Amino acid sequence: MTSIKDSVALVTGGSRGIGNALVEQLYARGAAKVYATARDPRTITHPDAIPLALELTDADAAAALAEQAPDVRILINNAGTALGSSFLDSPIADIRREFDINFFGALHVTRALAPILESNGGGHILTIHSVLSWLATPGADAYGASKAALWSQTNALRLALRPRGINVTGLHVGYVDTDLTAAIVAPKSSPHSIAAQALDGIEADALEVLADALTRQVKAGLAADPALLYPQAVASS
Repeated sequence: MTSIKDSVALVTGGSRGIGNALVEQLYARGAAKVYATARDPRTITHPDAIPLALELTDADAAAALAEQAPDVRILINNAGTALGSSFLDSPIADIRREFDINFFGALHVTRALAPILESNGGGHILTIHSVLSWLATPGADAYGASKAALWSQTNALRLALRPRGINVTGLHVGYVDTDLTAAIVAPKSSPHSIAAQALDGIEADALEVLADALTRQVKAGLAADPALLYPQAVASS
């Protein structure tokens, strides 16, 4: 079992929303030290957090984390973006940027810090996905696809890292009350609820955390007829 008490953790995207809630709750559960990253580290507001600059699309910046945070035992890949890119209408550069941040960004960080976790005796990685890893929805084509790819990445890394003493948890969540979903009218989870479930998953060494009813419903429907998930794609008689 992974213990958060007295641990050293690093949270990407730790300046607001779920990331800020994760930093707060890591300290509340007794973490000894929490590094929090942002493009602009001045936006990290928790008084005890150690702010680090990180541009997710820069592999060299991710590699620098290994030098700045040599004592990490818990990595939380939280940072991401949603540009609302459409496969048919958006510039390819926008679609590629969502993959660069959501998929390759997390991979850069994991590749940089996995050797640190291993050298520190093992540890835990939690990566935050989305219910849209499993469900296409208009206006989120590239976001959902990048999160689906991230889910696959997490599954592969779980197998590769377990022999090195590193457990991997994937967290899937629907709408959360953050800046990212400010324009969406729908039931939303609180960032603190998601952070609490994320940390519960780490402490339980869970393979996967489904953080709300919508996510559990969509995951359960993956084995069913696709027409149940996409009734709008079926011609009416």
